[in-house]
Amino acid sequence: MKVRSLKAFATLSWLTSRQLGKVADALTVSRFEKRSIIFSEKASPDAAYILLSGIARITCVNRKGRRTAVIMVAPGMIPAFPTAVHGITYNFRCEAVTSCQVGTMELNSFVKTCVGIESAAFKSLAASCLGRWERVQLRSSNFMSCTLAERLALLLLDLSENFGAPEVNGGVQLTIPVRHGDLAELIGASRPRVTEYLIEFEHKTLISRNDRHLVVNRERLQKHLIAAHPAWG
Repeated sequence: MKVRSLKAFATLSWLTSRQLGKVADALTVSRFEKRSIIFSEKASPDAAYILLSGIARITCVNRKGRRTAVIMVAPGMIPAFPTAVHGITYNFRCEAVTSCQVGTMELNSFVKTCVGIESAAFKSLAASCLGRWERVQLRSSNFMSCTLAERLALLLLDLSENFGAPEVNGGVQLTIPVRHGDLAELIGASRPRVTEYLIEFEHKTLISRNDRHLVVNRERLQKHLIAAHPAWG
């Protein structure tokens, strides 16, 4: 693995060339076919995973017992699963949406290389800073009281940031195919309702189409959200 390849990932670009070189040398690279499981909640928590190529997603089992997607993952660090919450089982899993190449590194070595401390100390720090909020989100996913339309708008902004290519007209074209069913799964809605809101977004020129690709007008979409919630501005 080349250092310049790792530096291209936004989640690793803050590391120095020396640190990136150490990470690149320590990675064990594996290939995963489409729809295969990269790692699950049962896997060792003492490993860091970097998506080197392809598209992955993280899924969990919802309250109805159905497996559903919760986040699409672009090349770069694969987010660690949330810490367990007593009484709630999510069975998180990272899956390959396309053929993927994944680099794995022992977590303690990764943390030492990146921030110079032991992984146990890093985990304690992360739990102190984010652990409580993580539990709030896991117990009450709608604590922000966003409407369905707002959840869809936030998802489109997130996808355009991670999988977007800027266009000359100011829009951001999604570089991955996004089906209405996929969007519905990611925000916990029905496919017909998502289709309804996407049509509404097109009428308001918040999004558009370029052949079969979705183009997100990030500036207009952000203004649309702020208009509904001035405090977000």
